[in-house]
Amino acid sequence: MTFEHTSVLLEETIEGLKIHPTGLYVDGTLGGGGHSFEIAGRLTEGGRLIGIDQDGAAIEAAGERLSRFGDKVTIVRGNYRSTKEILAGLGISGIDGMMLDLGVSSYQLDTKERGFSYRFNTPLDMRMDTRQSLTAGDIVNGYGEGELYRVIRDYGEERFAKNIAKHIVRARQQKPIETTEELNEIIKAAIPAKCRAEGGHPSKRTFQALRIECNRELEVLKESLEELIELLKPGGRLCIITFHSLEDRIVKTAFKQAANPCTCPPSFPVCVCGKVSKGKVITGKPILPGEKELTENPRAGSAKLRIFEKSENDC
Repeated sequence: MTFEHTSVLLEETIEGLKIHPTGLYVDGTLGGGGHSFEIAGRLTEGGRLIGIDQDGAAIEAAGERLSRFGDKVTIVRGNYRSTKEILAGLGISGIDGMMLDLGVSSYQLDTKERGFSYRFNTPLDMRMDTRQSLTAGDIVNGYGEGELYRVIRDYGEERFAKNIAKHIVRARQQKPIETTEELNEIIKAAIPAKCRAEGGHPSKRTFQALRIECNRELEVLKESLEELIELLKPGGRLCIITFHSLEDRIVKTAFKQAANPCTCPPSFPVCVCGKVSKGKVITGKPILPGEKELTENPRAGSAKLRIFEKSENDC
């Protein structure tokens, strides 16, 4: 299957990066290379793009798509949480801009054997990096009822999380839960019939929660943002596209904290904590897809873009 993914908020992200033709940029979630193609196309001699992705299929597809740019583009298989180490290995200490598109690619959702989707009957996998050992199946069959409840409640924002966790534990006592279809049936049984008809597929939130837990998505995001901002050169920008409220909240909070890190009580006449602003938040409110994009790509519906700019006088 060809790696296909429609880049979300493409024009808005490229505009948000304020690309300098001789600048150095990082796409931390390379995917099929849609955003990277547009970035690289704006670079002249001396400009460089580093593309990072943990998915082997994405690396292969993007490599093919970006091959026309030659050594202007460097592709690395890894997780964006390791951006600092990856750049250090390439002799780079600062960058002019970076972007993250935190959505699951259409390829990952539509490739049956990857186990991301509740639409296909396939083994429970959901690993973005197939080199890791932990799968969604391991979580479903190995986590305690309390842990499952926490994951489904917090990461899926599922109001029937407690009952779903209870049904999962009960079902796996009979036999391991091995496929997406088996899990679908368990979730369906745990949600009242009148509620199953509301808000799309009954498994949607639980599958999202398992994917986030399997790939440690929120932990990686939360732990990486401060360091990614530090990597920016003065005037450099970090553009992040999120797809659900939990991710968006983390990005919004981190950007706000970087812009105003002062911990002094509001009653203090002057700041004495010594914490200096790293820059400014460009997007007071997140940028959302327009009507045209939503018509052409319904999966863009929940996308939000936030942008942070490093202080010009930062040293």
